[in-house]
Amino acid sequence: MALVTLDNGQNILIDINIRASADGEDEDVHDVAQDLKDRLPRDDEDRPYVDAFLVSHPDADHVSGLRNHFHLGALDEYPDEEDKDRIVIREMWSSPIVFRRANSQHKLCDDAKAWATEARRRVNLFKEKGMDGTDSGDRILILGKDRDGKTDDIMDIVVLQDELITAANREEDGQFEARLLAPIYIDPDQEDAEELIDLLSKNNSSVILRFAIMADGTEDACRFLSGGDASVAIWDRLWQRHKDSNSDWLSYDVMETPHHCSWRTLSHDRWSEMGEDVKVSPDARNALSQCREGAHIVASSNPIKKEEPNPPHERAKREYVSITSADRFHCTEEFWEKNSRPIEFTISHQGPSFSHRVAAKKVAAAIGISAIPTVARGHGSRDGE
Repeated sequence: MALVTLDNGQNILIDINIRASADGEDEDVHDVAQDLKDRLPRDDEDRPYVDAFLVSHPDADHVSGLRNHFHLGALDEYPDEEDKDRIVIREMWSSPIVFRRANSQHKLCDDAKAWATEARRRVNLFKEKGMDGTDSGDRILILGKDRDGKTDDIMDIVVLQDELITAANREEDGQFEARLLAPIYIDPDQEDAEELIDLLSKNNSSVILRFAIMADGTEDACRFLSGGDASVAIWDRLWQRHKDSNSDWLSYDVMETPHHCSWRTLSHDRWSEMGEDVKVSPDARNALSQCREGAHIVASSNPIKKEEPNPPHERAKREYVSITSADRFHCTEEFWEKNSRPIEFTISHQGPSFSHRVAAKKVAAAIGISAIPTVARGHGSRDGE
């Protein structure tokens, strides 16, 4: 998961994977939920909260722990004193894929089903009460237009591809901009619609946001690119879409590698079949290499080793190192094994800097990225592809 803290104290959370073993019962496993709660502000009722929470796509390793650690439902149904430590989601940010019927390629885990149920509750409340009638704790943004007209009647809360998000929980004061680069909307009437329909599969419906974050009164002090599990086909298409006039939209100071440093984010070739003869997709690499000077790349993954299931993939790591440098490529789990803390960048007017803090503290603008052991496995692929 990644936690973006703004200068005004607001927090934007991107994805979670809080497994049962990390809930504090096992002393040998980091209590990632408590670590998160220690970093969050509390409201007048002493409830921890995030101003916005994005689930990039509804895979289990991007939403696990939701039911155990977050409040779902109206705020007047918040638990009593014995369970008064659930995190309030002031505003949900969600891909429209959660509203689609599950099928053999798109199955929702129980936490993802709970996210979808809460999203529907908030959408229905918006339909009933409108923008002015939905308060903090009931708000939602849908990131991307859905097909078949499913979002046509709620366009006031839909952010279209290429548009900007400039407010978290509707508080707009210039703290950030987030450009919505994906999910990619496929017009059913376009010539290649059937060929491209796989781009709307579960992983490829991942939300991709490029943040520009203010710090110390300086706009655009840090650019952060977050891409969920989007595969090579998405990055190919984004480069073709933006290379001529908007390639700067893909630029970053910090990037979290898509799909946990997966090889299939960078190439159409199968490593299991071709080994070192595989080729990197030039378009995907171009899309993912628009780094500003001194940029950091973070793989939220298990330790990266050769001959291990993909993701993470050692060949992908080599490519990312060639984009930045060895000392600016970081793996969350390798970092944890050495330092027993998440990766964190503090942001000043000079940009992001690698933080050496050893404990959770209230900070100004910052980005924290964390993973716990076995967070990123192969999603069914066990052959190192």
